[in-house]
Amino acid sequence: MLDETNEIHPLFAGAPQSTEFKKLRKRIVRMTREAIDQYGMVEPTAEGAPKPKWLVCLSGGKDSYTLLAVLHELQWRGLLPVELLACNLDQGQPNFPATVLPEFLEKMGVPHRIEYQDTYSIVMDKIPAGRTFCALCSRLRRGNLYRIAREEGCSAVVLGHHRDDILETFFMNLFHGGRLATMPPKLVNEEGDLFLYRPLAHVAESDCERFATAMNYPIIPCDLCGSQDGLQRQQVKAILDGWETNSPGRRQVMFRALMNARPSHLLDPNLFDFAGLMRNFEGTKQEQF
Repeated sequence: MLDETNEIHPLFAGAPQSTEFKKLRKRIVRMTREAIDQYGMVEPTAEGAPKPKWLVCLSGGKDSYTLLAVLHELQWRGLLPVELLACNLDQGQPNFPATVLPEFLEKMGVPHRIEYQDTYSIVMDKIPAGRTFCALCSRLRRGNLYRIAREEGCSAVVLGHHRDDILETFFMNLFHGGRLATMPPKLVNEEGDLFLYRPLAHVAESDCERFATAMNYPIIPCDLCGSQDGLQRQQVKAILDGWETNSPGRRQVMFRALMNARPSHLLDPNLFDFAGLMRNFEGTKQEQF
């Protein structure tokens, strides 16, 4: 599918021609398309109605570059009937290279919006020294992205979270939150007017890293949270890395478990009616006298 024509989207210009990279690219595109189809991310539209519009969030990290490239590849091939608008939220972090993403997006011919909101100062003012910034930073970022999506007429905010993010969040909730929950591939925001999608839900982090590195995208590190040691997510990642080293493929097995939940074999009475569970006497052999 990907190489039947010499035409290629500018985001893939200069892509390595090695067999290994072509397999990687096809795998990421296939998994992304499968997630989009499996979780019903493309809204059905009436004939003649405008296409849905997605706000694709671009942080400048390897995952968001991979997301942007793959979605545009699917759109380019006629496999994703939506309009895409890339968006970067500049949160006012010190030394943030503000020109990198606008220049990249202009060069690639990608429709985009760059928004500046100094949430960094708010986070630094509200969070005591030694505490993690992530929760408040994420909440402020999400609120701004929802606002931008509404202003741009988008029906969905699209994020670059991958398989490993989802798995790590599950274990963070398990170890620290006392609940079985993670980041779903598709949800509706609290106001009920926007979808939130994670099309890379089935894609491994290592594949995103290999892809973005091979494409030589201008990666921007997250210095705000990356400078903090001992974060819960880092601890969970280290545990999962250890399991993966001792038993290769363990991450994928655990991820499949999230897609194979059995409420009757858990303990939540809100998910399964344990009190109403009855025995079946019809098949019981009657004792003969």
